[in-house]
Formats: sequence, structure tokens, C-alpha cells
Amino acid sequence: MEKFALLARLEAKPGKEKDVAGLLKNALALAQQEEQTVRWYALQLSASTFGIFDTFAAEEGRTAHLNGQIAAALMVRAPELLAQRPCHRKG
Repeated sequence: MEKFALLARLEAKPGKEKDVAGLLKNALALAQQEEQTVRWYALQLSASTFGIFDTFAAEEGRTAHLNGQIAAALMVRAPELLAQRPCHRKG
């Protein structure tokens, strides 16, 4: 049962919307490999606003995800693709 969640909001720089969408699309395979990630969703909220919503059975899974490959790839590309540093909320 999922007791923990993570919601991240991403704002693409002008002209980088397709790149952000592609990054998120490619991240699905990585999320599917994370044993402790129960569900992982990426969505486009507006022309330039994207979101990621994930769920976990335990806090350890959420922590592992935040320290995993998706977060690392996102942070490496953030200066190039995002208007501001990604923000996330834990629930």
C-alpha cells in the first residue's frame, strides 16, 4: 500500500518544452526499474508546466527515488531546460 508520495512541478524555459517532455518520457523506463517506486506519473499541465507524481510504500523508497537516476538527470539538465530549480512536495 502506498503511504508516501512526491509531487514535483517543473517549469520549462521558453523553447525547451519539447526537451522537458522528452526527458520525462525517457524517465519512465528508469522509474519502472526502481523497485520501491510503486507508481510514477509525468504530466503536462500547460504549454510550459510539467509535473511528476510518484508513490511509495515507505519513506526509504521515496528517499531512494530522490537520490536516484531520474533526479540526477533532471538536476544535471535543469540549468539548460528549466526556468527555475525544480520544486517538490512530500506527502
